[in-house]
Amino acid sequence: MKECIFCKIANKEIPATVIYEDNDILVFMDIGPIIKGHALVIPKKHYDPVTETPDEILTRLHLTAKRIAKAQMNGLGADGVNIMQNNGTAAGQEVPHIHIHVIPRFENDGHHWNWNAKTYENFDEMNELAENVRKQI
Repeated sequence: MKECIFCKIANKEIPATVIYEDNDILVFMDIGPIIKGHALVIPKKHYDPVTETPDEILTRLHLTAKRIAKAQMNGLGADGVNIMQNNGTAAGQEVPHIHIHVIPRFENDGHHWNWNAKTYENFDEMNELAENVRKQI
């Protein structure tokens, strides 16, 4: 993907502050951090969306995110970590190259998610939706 900014970072065409790198995975600091220390875990090869990303790559991404989370807690003194993967623009994905956000969290860091939990009309509605998903697995 010639115009993908993450591919350009992976190919060293544009600079990034790299935290970790191996043959397949690159981890670098997000230039627009939610909390300072926010890192992005990407495959060097272009994949998107999550449903088209090979299982072995997803496994590597998540295992690397786990390592980065531990490093943030130990190296930055983070009290917790958010690990997120947004998929599709409706979910807030801005760069169409699969990536995992690893965000260190600190007590009183001032960040709050706008999580407005909804409810189902009843259990029948929830069960119907669950059945529609089950049929596709």
